[in-house]
Amino acid sequence: MKIVLLEPEIPPNTGNVARLCAATHSVLHLIGPLGFRLDDSQLKRAGMDYWEQVDWTFWENWPAFAESLSADVRFWFVEQGGGRRYDSVEFGPEDYLVFGRESTGLPKALLAENPERCLEIPVQNPKARSLNLSNCVALVLYEALRQQGFGEDSD
Repeated sequence: MKIVLLEPEIPPNTGNVARLCAATHSVLHLIGPLGFRLDDSQLKRAGMDYWEQVDWTFWENWPAFAESLSADVRFWFVEQGGGRRYDSVEFGPEDYLVFGRESTGLPKALLAENPERCLEIPVQNPKARSLNLSNCVALVLYEALRQQGFGEDSD
């Protein structure tokens, strides 16, 4: 799986996602501008020594990232109010799971261009503003991995 963090702002969240990617052999794409420096101590602390085990790339912006990919890449945009629940779609091993900024989420224009690819995580308390970014990544990633048998042989 491929995890995309578009303009993340909080170093510990990104560090936690890096650990998750290391543990699941998922590729991590960080797309700027970032709300922190890549040598931030909180980023390193949250990622612990897992950064060495993460296959990750930093991109200056969304256009640079998107232009590097083939036209048949399948994105899933995870956003509050997305059109479908994250557990109602079939994920493929080469899919890209895209998550936005902690404060504002994904750009509205990007969501409007991809309404059929927008997913949400249901929240039962309407007063809860949002879930933590790294928790959201874990929920959706593990559902995708569950659907694929967690990489185990099907013998």
